[in-house]
Amino acid sequence: RLLLPCLTSTCTMEAYYWVQFALIAIGCGMLEMQKMGTKERVSMPQNFLSFRNGYLFVYSLMMAGDWLQGPYVYALYQHYGYSTGDIGKLFIAGFGSSMIFGTVVGSMADKYGRKNAALTYCVTYILSCITKHWSDYNVLMLGRFFGGIATSLLFTAFESWLVSEHFKRGYEAEWLDKTFAKAIFLGNGLVSIVSGLLANYLVTDMSLGPVAPFDAAAAFLAVGGVVIFFTWTENKGDNSENTSVTQGMKLAYDAIRNDKKVFYLGAMQSLFEASMYSFVFLWTPALGPNGEDIPHGMIFATMMVACMVGSSIASRIMSRPDMKVERYMQTVFLVSAAALFVPVVVKFFGMAGGQPGGPITFEGKVMMLGFLVFEAMVGIFWPSMMKMRSQYVPEEVRSTVMNFFRIPLNLFVCIILYNVAMFPLSAMFAMCAGFLVLAAVLQQRLEVLSNATASNGKHVAMGTKA
Repeated sequence: RLLLPCLTSTCTMEAYYWVQFALIAIGCGMLEMQKMGTKERVSMPQNFLSFRNGYLFVYSLMMAGDWLQGPYVYALYQHYGYSTGDIGKLFIAGFGSSMIFGTVVGSMADKYGRKNAALTYCVTYILSCITKHWSDYNVLMLGRFFGGIATSLLFTAFESWLVSEHFKRGYEAEWLDKTFAKAIFLGNGLVSIVSGLLANYLVTDMSLGPVAPFDAAAAFLAVGGVVIFFTWTENKGDNSENTSVTQGMKLAYDAIRNDKKVFYLGAMQSLFEASMYSFVFLWTPALGPNGEDIPHGMIFATMMVACMVGSSIASRIMSRPDMKVERYMQTVFLVSAAALFVPVVVKFFGMAGGQPGGPITFEGKVMMLGFLVFEAMVGIFWPSMMKMRSQYVPEEVRSTVMNFFRIPLNLFVCIILYNVAMFPLSAMFAMCAGFLVLAAVLQQRLEVLSNATASNGKHVAMGTKA
């Protein structure tokens, strides 16, 4: 009888997580069902649909190779007996590698080809996965360096190839927006959930050990690499034949320095992604500050479904001619700031004392709602930012510029990882919220510049006609 209250409480909490997941999943399904039909197939030619589906297949494989590793990186290092400090250094090495080598590999992608860069991503990430079979710290550190380089290529080379190939084939610009939205829906949403479940199945149900997800990731990357090798055509930055890697880096730097629109775009991306990656480290201690028993896998899956909802909403918004991305993204940044400020408000009013091994508190549930809203904004952010990059970043140095954008992000994350114990959680969330408000201000300035450029273009056209 004494066990009945505990069992009832546990069942109630499990029901809470499942109901939350189900409601968001149903909402996501309804949004997608409303978009289904023949309208898209009628308005888009078959050759474009084949091109888009081929890219989405490859992108999903590449993202699966990334997502499969995420849940068990920390656990693998713990399995090998390393301390939290040693593990932190390994993570810093990964972000530092991405920061230092990212701009170089980005410039090389523009000069030697984005297809070659995509294949390099497959090779370097497979090598990173292979190193996980050794417990030697230096070998694991080498794997983190390979992983950092691969991450830079994942978030730049594939998008650069897509944008260049899309316009080279003469497809409509608005079709690219739909490809971006579907890529985020699949790669950052559905694939992440399936990858998490597969990783858990390999480690827990099949008892293959914490290295198994990395072997599965290598297999997905290998398959994707073969598809890229045989089906993708090569494309490079404009005038790349006459430009060295060093000159390409200088051109990218000049593009950011001389064009305020590109500068604002890079600053917004860095501010948002810095907040997003900080959130990845912060949400677990925020929801269970006293050691409460929270189902990390279920919460992660729910967050990813919320991200899918955001990408579905983004697809709808970007298809409307009356909705400018420069305008609605200001709202996205402000809502994101409000969502991440929720833990600060909760802290101000006082957190009810939870207990180790107990259920999530009421305040934790409130923060969870805020985090789900933030993930929905992440789902809107990615395709919208891709759209703006396709408009403002120069084609000849696209990959290089995109990697320059990631330098402040990686530097900030390294600093956070190194000093994470020095600041209370509420201060960290407040800082992230401040970053997002600043991003909204920069987005408003970008809109002003964009409107001024469009207005000047109309005046020039009218003068020419006159």
